[in-house]
Amino acid sequence: MNTPPPPPPQQLPIEAQWCLKATTLRPVVSSGPCIELEVARTPQQQSWGLMGRPPLAPLRGMWFPYDQPQVLKFWMHRTPSPLDMLFIRDKRVIAIEANTTPCPRLPCRSYGPDEPADGVVELAAGEASRLDLQVGSAAVIRPFNPQPAARPAAPARD
Repeated sequence: MNTPPPPPPQQLPIEAQWCLKATTLRPVVSSGPCIELEVARTPQQQSWGLMGRPPLAPLRGMWFPYDQPQVLKFWMHRTPSPLDMLFIRDKRVIAIEANTTPCPRLPCRSYGPDEPADGVVELAAGEASRLDLQVGSAAVIRPFNPQPAARPAAPARD
């Protein structure tokens, strides 16, 4: 019996951001960097997540929002690059699974706390540490509607 090839990786639009608080390294700045997030809203989008995707760039990630808090378990099936998974509830990080291991074929390990969460953010492995994100960190994620890129002005004519 032949297994069908997996579909191409999904690339979702950037529809939210998580702006971090300023650190002591930059006390003059009122806010820190912002993580741009693809949003996996539907069950199918959440099921595919970052499968087959190349490594995420710094300050890029995928957000998995849920209407009701629940125990969430994520895996790394067909996800080729290690990830940091940040489990969120009530706008706070409640657990971090750092540097999760890619899993090319089943069975795969599941990651996540045994307490309910209402969202998960996946970042490239090492990003949570680099950004000093910890259990208890604020996680205020703001959805937005991306604006089309502005057209460059036409060159002036003499």
